[in-house]
Amino acid sequence: MDFWSFFWLLVWSFFFVAYLMILFHIFGDLFRDKELGGFAKVVWVVVLLVFPFLAALVYLIVRGHGMAERQLQGAMEQKAMQDEYIRSVAAPTAASPAAQLSQAKALLDSGAITSAEYDALKSKALA
Repeated sequence: MDFWSFFWLLVWSFFFVAYLMILFHIFGDLFRDKELGGFAKVVWVVVLLVFPFLAALVYLIVRGHGMAERQLQGAMEQKAMQDEYIRSVAAPTAASPAAQLSQAKALLDSGAITSAEYDALKSKALA
C-alpha cells in the first residue's frame, strides 16, 4: 500500500466516523423528542436508512434548531439533578443557634463534653 492509498483511507475513515456520529446524534434526538409522534419517528428512521446522507442533511436543516434546544434542556436537567444530589450528600448547613445550643446541652448532659467545652460551643453559637 503506497502513501496516497493510506492517506485516502484515513480521509474516508474520518468522514465515515463523522457521519456515524451525526447519525447517532440524530437517532438520539429522534427518540428524545417528546413532541414528535411515533409514526413520524418511524418515517424518519426509514428515510434515514433508505437515503442516509440526504436524510441526515435534511434532518439537520429542518430540525437542527430544536435538536440543539432539546440537548440544552437535557443538559440543564442533568445539572439540576446533579446539584440536588450534591446538596443531599453534602454536610448540612450550619444549624440555627438554638439547635446548636440544644445539641451542645445534650452532649453536656450525656457527659460527652465538659462544661468548659459547653461554654465554648455556647459562645460560638451565640456569636
